[in-house]
Amino acid sequence: MRRAKEGSVNRSKESSEDTSKEPGADFLQLDIGEAPARGRAQWLAERLRLALADGRLPVGSTLPATRRLAADLGVSRGVVTDAYQRLAEAGHVTGRGRGGTTVVSAPTLPRPERPPATAPSSSALFGQAPPGTDIFDRLRTTPARIDLSPGLPDLAAFPRAAWLRAERAVLNTLEPSAFGYSDPSGAPAVRRSIARWLALNRGIRVDAEEVIIVAGVSQALALIAHVLRRDGITGIAVEDPCSLGIRQHLNYWGMDTPPVRVDADGLRVDELTASGAKAVVLTPAHQFPTGVVLHGDRRRHLSRWAEDGGLIIEDDYDAEHRYDRPPVSALRAALPEHVFYTGSISKLLAPALRLGWLLAPARYRDALALAKRNSDLGNAVLPQLVLAELLDSGELERQLRLLRRRHVHRRDAMIKAIAGQLPGTEVHGAAAGLHLTITFAPGVDGVALAAAAFALGVKAHPLSWYGQRPQPPGIVLGYAASPPGDIAEGIAALGAALRHQVGGNPR
Repeated sequence: MRRAKEGSVNRSKESSEDTSKEPGADFLQLDIGEAPARGRAQWLAERLRLALADGRLPVGSTLPATRRLAADLGVSRGVVTDAYQRLAEAGHVTGRGRGGTTVVSAPTLPRPERPPATAPSSSALFGQAPPGTDIFDRLRTTPARIDLSPGLPDLAAFPRAAWLRAERAVLNTLEPSAFGYSDPSGAPAVRRSIARWLALNRGIRVDAEEVIIVAGVSQALALIAHVLRRDGITGIAVEDPCSLGIRQHLNYWGMDTPPVRVDADGLRVDELTASGAKAVVLTPAHQFPTGVVLHGDRRRHLSRWAEDGGLIIEDDYDAEHRYDRPPVSALRAALPEHVFYTGSISKLLAPALRLGWLLAPARYRDALALAKRNSDLGNAVLPQLVLAELLDSGELERQLRLLRRRHVHRRDAMIKAIAGQLPGTEVHGAAAGLHLTITFAPGVDGVALAAAAFALGVKAHPLSWYGQRPQPPGIVLGYAASPPGDIAEGIAALGAALRHQVGGNPR
């Protein structure tokens, strides 16, 4: 009996010693006495952000359980839960339950309150009409407190742990020969995986051999332009408004870009027919930047136009980022011999990976594969194989579900902020995507408004940048990359700029 009792005491002692090794009261040397009585969650979140930024909490580390940290700090569990939630919304931590809360990204602090004196001025960036071909590069490299640029994905949400697991799995099974030159059209494994993904998510039935792996949609457009010019086509019609980047790419590769108006039902196919264009590039699932979906009647008219000899370049922009219902089917699914189809993982994972895909009508497939080979001998193979592993394991689908939840939360925060700070504006494109477009009453200067917001440390794009013909006064706002607090602050700055403009120019 005595021996059993001693064993019990020893086990209890061991348990106590094990517990003491977990993060406890000395975690980050936090002193709750420094926190304001009514702002403890915000105080804790800021202290954790600072620890993330300076490396005391490295990527991959696990935060203490909310109940334990609350007990050690002498606060309610809700304070810690709120602080962790703020970090999660900013994309710095993820996960809950048995696995704990894990650090997945680190912020860069502190942010500058204003663009530094050496940065381009508002007039230098927004004074060009039309904007130059370098406008996005210049904006991207110019710091600001808050970036509400459209097309910017949530880079903090990149699934680093999943990517590392997939990369490790690939490297553990890779044959030495795989490190040599590969098929310029793409590694067979990723072509098979993307073919399955497109069948399940976009209703496109395609053999793996028909998939060409490209360095994003921009390279797909360059290859298509090259092949079509050799076929005697020197112009590709574009939506008006449309992505300025797409238009600039096509112009660079020698293509004219006649504009075709977009209205509430999408592309005006009657105007496309009247233009005489032999090809058109469009974003039918979620038009950029207006957010409209191509109406069923317009899709039928467009199909007849294609069957009469027209070629469609379908940029499946934001198709997977739909929140209120499943995305509309791809045009490629119904018109495989009339549609070039292109997409990428830039908005799902990161633009830096430079991974996308291209499907082409059969008569152009060999010419595109040859053009791809002679441009770069193919994309880097290892990222392709990692992407295939993410697709096949279901990790990419899980990432998409996570992003949809986060995007809906941030979209709602932006709509709420617009209602409070910009009353009377009209919001477009709220059902899907990563951005909203807002339009104002006549008399507002969208370019001047974007310049004034930039002077206050907030990046946003004027709608006029995206049109070849006059557009309503408006601003295009991205919400995917910013937490709700930054979104609210950015919209407040935009509201202040608008009130100043309207007050200084009464109508």
